Amino acid sequence: MAALSGPTAAIQNSLFAYLRAQEDQADRAGVKFLTASGQSAKGMYDTFKRLADQMLYQTAYLNPYLQSHPLPSERVAALEGMAKASPYWNTKDPPALQARHDLMRAKLFGFLERPEAVARRYPPSDGSLAAHYARAISALRFAEPRAAQAQVDALIHVQPQNPYFHELKGQMLLESGRPVDAVAPLRQAVQLAPNPALMQIMLGQALIASHDRARLDEAVTILQAALIHEPESSEAYSQVAMAYGQKNDLAHADLASAQAAYMRGDLKTAREIAARAKTRFPVGSPGWVKADDIASYKPPAQSALHRQ
Repeated sequence: MAALSGPTAAIQNSLFAYLRAQEDQADRAGVKFLTASGQSAKGMYDTFKRLADQMLYQTAYLNPYLQSHPLPSERVAALEGMAKASPYWNTKDPPALQARHDLMRAKLFGFLERPEAVARRYPPSDGSLAAHYARAISALRFAEPRAAQAQVDALIHVQPQNPYFHELKGQMLLESGRPVDAVAPLRQAVQLAPNPALMQIMLGQALIASHDRARLDEAVTILQAALIHEPESSEAYSQVAMAYGQKNDLAHADLASAQAAYMRGDLKTAREIAARAKTRFPVGSPGWVKADDIASYKPPAQSALHRQ
């Protein structure tokens, strides 16, 4: 048994050592990038220090050679000298950057936590923009349309050029069954955002849900533009399929449905729909070729097994 388990243990230890080295280099790279961009690494250091304090008693009984990451105390020790040596150690983030960070945290908290947790983190007495944002998202998620609309309108009044506030208003209207009203704020969001692919997908959804045949071509164009930057979005392909379905273009509807299933990892459904799409396209046409690629696709493991 020792002879059999020895090589396995050696391989495992070697792998863990490699992973720990990679994590250590990643930590050091993080400090280097912060320094190069003129930012302090104090937040990074404090986070690892807090983790080390929280895990003090747990790590006392861990074998450091069987961990995929360095122990928190080791990470703190490795980073301390490097982080404190930075000329930006005591540099505060610019107010604009801090405000963006606060909004990002509020967005995550609003979407991930229940209302009571949001209320504790961002009580009504907190009048900051981030607090309004978190409470608006929470109201949207838990079916409080009046509160959500009031909060979102207040956000847009304060920052009319913020694309994410317009996006939230469009999402609120779309999810409350008002896709026609959602189009305008989503258009505004797409125009203002630097990378609007996800907003374009939602705008395409609103246009399709409006059941206005005159808007279907525009929806397809917008969704195809989004897919250039989000090529693995199954939702975008599903919306394209719905648009073509409303246009009674069954060939392209089937092709988009097959692509959506493929992106979801449902290869069986993707191949079945793609095979049907092939029968609707002229042989050799671009649509036929794309459908054939999906219909004949086999995962690498299956291909290797078939060759054997």
